[in-house]
Amino acid sequence: MNAYDRLPDAVAVAELFGEEATAERAYELLTVDVPPASWIAALETARSELDCTFFDWLSAVDEPGTGFRVCAHVAALGGGTVRGLLIRTTVPYEAAVLPTAIGVYAGAGWHERETHEMFGIEFTDHPNLIPLLLPETFEGHPLRKDFVLAARVAKAWPGAKEPGESEHGGPKRRQMLPPGVPDPNEWGPLKGQLPPAPARPARGAAAAGERPVRRARSVSGGSASQQTPGSGPESTPGKGERGGTADAAPPTPPSPAADAPWHNPKPAFGDGTDEPTRKPDPSPEPDPDPDQKSDPGPNHTPGPNSAPAPDPDPEPGPDSDRPGGDA
Repeated sequence: MNAYDRLPDAVAVAELFGEEATAERAYELLTVDVPPASWIAALETARSELDCTFFDWLSAVDEPGTGFRVCAHVAALGGGTVRGLLIRTTVPYEAAVLPTAIGVYAGAGWHERETHEMFGIEFTDHPNLIPLLLPETFEGHPLRKDFVLAARVAKAWPGAKEPGESEHGGPKRRQMLPPGVPDPNEWGPLKGQLPPAPARPARGAAAAGERPVRRARSVSGGSASQQTPGSGPESTPGKGERGGTADAAPPTPPSPAADAPWHNPKPAFGDGTDEPTRKPDPSPEPDPDPDQKSDPGPNHTPGPNSAPAPDPDPEPGPDSDRPGGDA
């Protein structure tokens, strides 16, 4: 078993990195914390004893109340597997100084320059500790938690971001300032010129009598949003009456809107011709009285299927007056 596989055993950590070092493994990454005095010695141990010859990156994290935590990630590439190691140390705010790691890993030069301009950490014996990303006239260190983001104070952002933040006259709600954004009334060109922000009353400060009285609801009445026409207190029968009246007609369901497309569906794939909108068939008209027959008129021509009209009464002949008829 090599030295890397023995970690994070406490005995192995003490033998390799010293008594004050600690180690832990999380998310398949081995992390070793050492004091600032053992920073260079820990890097040399990782390179020589653990075969971590590949330098990946070096940076820092601003931990409020603790200091700057400087981290260096190295890896061992032998055996066809990548075994990463994260070495960390913490320096206080008032003495943010570490020796340079260029003598152990030459690639740490640019990373230390970036960490110096972003956090203000000094790396002693660095041959060229000048700004890498920021202009030479830039003041401050942007990645510190106490760095003031002056862009929002010096220049107003365009558009109405929140109610009351522009000139539209809307009500302004309580403003939440993230870390690094100062109060415009305490820092910037408008310092001391803005009125103080109104204090928000604490919860439960209002008296019990100031709360609105809740409206009592009954089983028969229900709430205002649940009442339907004819079901209000005016239409509810009194205690002396038995039942209600049946004079009220049942409510008529609303007719569907004429412009609703789902009432007149059309096939998705047709012959390309738009069919006219189908209308409901009109109700059949009642049949006329069968006893009343309409006069066909003098110009009426009987059809082939029409029944022949009955002959009119024949005129009486000369023999029709005799009671016996033909004799």
